[in-house]
Amino acid sequence: MSATQGVAGGADFRPRVEKLLTDILGLMGFPARLDLLDAADGSLSVALHFESGAPPGVEPGKRSQVLDSLQFLLNKMLHRPGVERRWVMLGAGAHPEPRPRRDAAAQPQAAAPVAQVAAAAPAQQPARAAAPAPAAQPQQRSARGGQPQAAKPQAPAKAVEADERTLQVEEEPVFREAVRKLAEKSASLGRFYAFAAMKTEDRARALKAVEGVDGVKVAAEGEGRNRRVVFTPAKPAPMPKRSLLPDDDEDDVDA
Repeated sequence: MSATQGVAGGADFRPRVEKLLTDILGLMGFPARLDLLDAADGSLSVALHFESGAPPGVEPGKRSQVLDSLQFLLNKMLHRPGVERRWVMLGAGAHPEPRPRRDAAAQPQAAAPVAQVAAAAPAQQPARAAAPAPAAQPQQRSARGGQPQAAKPQAPAKAVEADERTLQVEEEPVFREAVRKLAEKSASLGRFYAFAAMKTEDRARALKAVEGVDGVKVAAEGEGRNRRVVFTPAKPAPMPKRSLLPDDDEDDVDA
């Protein structure tokens, strides 16, 4: 076995990186000379020396969204399922600085709070014992006459949506005509329609526009961002059945 065959990503990993990068940079209109180097963490470092100037937003020796996006795309194209992965890091004008692994960096941070809590726990126990008792809460006795139970906190009341029909808004003739046509279509075809993601003023205009249209009920339903204007026909019609493909019988074959 040669030395290159034992490298993660396969013996053709470097040629594939060079080919993909050259093609992508060529399509972008920013050809570059590639300097490939094996990094200490096992990844492949590539310094991009642009021949006719770097792309907008890219500065030598600095990270940028353009390089991060290019690096993400390149690794997605290189890492096939079932193949040992070897990451490629890109830098503009120089090799990028190695980044610490997320799992290794997260372990000390996760262990520090645990140690702090364990060390501070004994010192907090006397403080808790000396803390003043909380204010008495109203209590209720259970139906069976047992021990008194603490009253359950009441859930905050939901905000009531304003009735759009009561709002005074300026009429828009084009918008009014389009809404009325949709209401008439809903009544004649028996179909349900809805307007979503509308402003409160537009919902008010829609509700005022359909006044006098027979055979359909239009109302605002839902809460918050999910509030919408719904068209409900007085006589809903069933959806037509989809036509099935003909069976491949012998009768369909020309004699």
